[in-house]
Amino acid sequence: MNYMKRTVESRLDAWLVSSDRRPLVLRGPRQVGKTWLVRELAARSGRRLVEINFERDPSLKRIFSANDPRKILEELSLTLSVDISPETSLLFLDEIQGAGEVLAGLRWFYEELPQLPVVAAGSLLDFALADHTFSMPVGRIAFQHIEPMGFPEYLLAHGQERLLAPISAWRPGSELSAAAHQQALRWFYRFAMVGGMPAVVAADVAGREPRQVRELQKDLVAAYRADFAKYSGRMDRDILDAVLQAVVASLGRKFVHAHVREGVKQHQAKRALELLSMAQLVHQVHHTAANGLPLGAEVKSSFRKVVAADVAVVHALLSTPAAQSFPAWDALAPALRGQLTDQLAAAQLRLTDPGSGTGPELYYWQREGGRPGEIDYLVQMLGSIVPIELKSGASGAMKSLHQFMFERQLPLAVRADTNPPSVMNVSVKTTQGNAVSYRLISVPVYLLWNLPEILAKEK
Repeated sequence: MNYMKRTVESRLDAWLVSSDRRPLVLRGPRQVGKTWLVRELAARSGRRLVEINFERDPSLKRIFSANDPRKILEELSLTLSVDISPETSLLFLDEIQGAGEVLAGLRWFYEELPQLPVVAAGSLLDFALADHTFSMPVGRIAFQHIEPMGFPEYLLAHGQERLLAPISAWRPGSELSAAAHQQALRWFYRFAMVGGMPAVVAADVAGREPRQVRELQKDLVAAYRADFAKYSGRMDRDILDAVLQAVVASLGRKFVHAHVREGVKQHQAKRALELLSMAQLVHQVHHTAANGLPLGAEVKSSFRKVVAADVAVVHALLSTPAAQSFPAWDALAPALRGQLTDQLAAAQLRLTDPGSGTGPELYYWQREGGRPGEIDYLVQMLGSIVPIELKSGASGAMKSLHQFMFERQLPLAVRADTNPPSVMNVSVKTTQGNAVSYRLISVPVYLLWNLPEILAKEK
């Protein structure tokens, strides 16, 4: 694809010049841009890229059977007919999930040849990590998770730096101009129809027709489905596909294994969901009681929501209208707009923890016992629990949020909708008649990726 600025590039640059640089393993779903990022890193740094793809050439695994990094480089030089200098090269080991023993051997590069930067990547890496029969080099390798492109990266790809500047700078107590907000909404609706997979974004930037963009999204899903055969025979492909379809159909709601499809048993649906999560095609949003921190301390495993890796997957599977403009979003059924908003919010919230090696965990809360009450997302920021209420439009009741804030005695909440960003002090009575007061930060959904900076102003 054409050059696109990715925010993770700064982290890769910092890793490259770190005094304690360990071999770096990039994780993330297929076609999220891992290979491109490594090639660009080599180009920016002026290093010779030595690239090996174990899926394309598995015979090269034999070279790494030695525990001597210098001997490995000698054999690679002969096999590839290139000069490899540790001081001026970058070794890239792609699709390393098919070479577990090589992954384990990365420790020798860290211990004996630290001057050579080594990057490994794999689309189905979690399968190798889960099934490994080798000793993982704990403490001798580092991980970086690669997410699909977020809204700010999408704007930069389209040359919208002038728009990104004011929306990125918004903080509680300031104002965002009506013109900037309206432009941001229009671009966000376009992003909502395109998604953040780099090849699809590149086509959109290049001016491809909406139907061509949709075909690329479908090709992406076809590639994911082709990978089902690589799940080591763990599950029938039809069941995996049924669960993937069920995920996009149930966006924004509790995912129920028993409701996947007639003929798919609960234990099969559960295992298929685990496999799709390992392949990072979907992300599970965990239910938490949220009585305190960390949020993961009170997870209820029988409750979950599930989102796709990217909204492009949702469009491909639901066959939504192929268009990229404001009217196209406005013409969607209200229920579908709500589901897409949930998907887009999840993707933006996953960008709030860029240093995560495994990808950030997402949480939500739902009242048990059949009584109504749900908080769309919960995050841990400012040393506190921050609930997030989602609205696909400009208005909507917040009864569940008021009650939750009263019960947990929290000082701050976030509402994400289509209104300009604002701040207000809420003082109301819950449906139970209890008085509750808290600070409410209202942001457009397109700003959720910047929550850490926005909320830091409130500290």
